Amino acid sequence: MDGYPPGMTLQQLRYFLEACRTGSFTGAADALYVAQPSIGQQIRRLEEEFGARLFVRTGRHLELTPAGETLRAHALRVLAAVDATESAMRFSRNLEGGTASLGTFGTSQQYLVQSVITSFVARHPNVEVRVIGQHSSEIVEKVREGELEAGLVTLPFNKASLVVEPVMRDEVLYTALPGPDTQQPMSMRRLASLPLITWPAVVGWRDSIRRQLKEWADDEGVELAAPVEVEHIESALDLACAGLGGTYTLRTIAESGRLAPQLAYVSFERPIYDTYAFVWRRDHKLSSATMELVRLVRQHMESYGRPADPDV
Repeated sequence: MDGYPPGMTLQQLRYFLEACRTGSFTGAADALYVAQPSIGQQIRRLEEEFGARLFVRTGRHLELTPAGETLRAHALRVLAAVDATESAMRFSRNLEGGTASLGTFGTSQQYLVQSVITSFVARHPNVEVRVIGQHSSEIVEKVREGELEAGLVTLPFNKASLVVEPVMRDEVLYTALPGPDTQQPMSMRRLASLPLITWPAVVGWRDSIRRQLKEWADDEGVELAAPVEVEHIESALDLACAGLGGTYTLRTIAESGRLAPQLAYVSFERPIYDTYAFVWRRDHKLSSATMELVRLVRQHMESYGRPADPDV
C-alpha cells in the first residue's frame, strides 16, 4: 500500500470508515442512508484496487486486517483535510457584513497592508476593514481594552490574558550608504563610533530592536551615539540616503526591492531579530471577519519562509 489507487473515491473512503465504526456493512448503510449492497460493493472495489483484504468477519462483526488498519489511519487524515477545506471555503464564500479589525506594528505596512487588504476587500466587499498601525505596546493595550479584536505585534511583551501565536521572525540589518561599513558584519564597537539614526521615537529605547542594540552595547561596555531619532522607518532610510548616518531595516524589506538603490545593508556581528505574533484576548472569540483577515495576513507572512520559534 505505497499509495492510493487512482480509482479510489472519497465516497469509498467514507463508506469504509463507517463500516469500521459500526462493525458491519448493514450498520454503515443505516448510518449513511444507503442500500447495504452499495456499501459491500464499494468495499470490494477498494479491496480489488489495493489487492488486499480490508476486513475479516468474526461472527457477525467485521474486524480490520493489517491492510485495513493502514487504510483507516490514512483515510481519517484525508477526510479530515477534505472536511477542513470544505469548511474554510464555505466560510470564505458566506462571509457577509461585519468589521475586521487588526492592529499592526509600524513596519508591517511594508509587509502586508496593500497586498493583503486589497485581497481581503476583493473577496469580501461587504465587510468593513479597520487596520491601525501603531507601536506594538499600544496595539497590545488596545487589544486588552477591547478597542481592537486582534493585533500583529512584536515580541516580547506581557502576555497575561492574551492568546499569543508567533508567526514570523525577521533579521535586523545595518543600513547605510555603500562603503567600508557595509562590506562586513557590523560590530558593536564600530557601530558605537558611527552616527546612528534610530526609530521609532514614540517609545525610544523600549523598542525591541533598540533594546537589543542597547543590551549588546552594555555587554561590550560602549555607548551608542544616536544623534538623530525619527518616528518612521521611511524617514530613517531617507536620512540614511542623505548621508546623515546609518540606520537599521529588516531583511524582508531589504530584499523586497523597496529599499532605495543608493543604500546597502549588512548583518550585525551579533545577529538581531524581531519576532512577530498575533494576539487576542483569551476571553474573546474573534468575529468571522477578523478571523478571515488574520488568516490572510498569516498566509502572506508565512510566504516569506521565515517562521518564528513557537516557544518564544
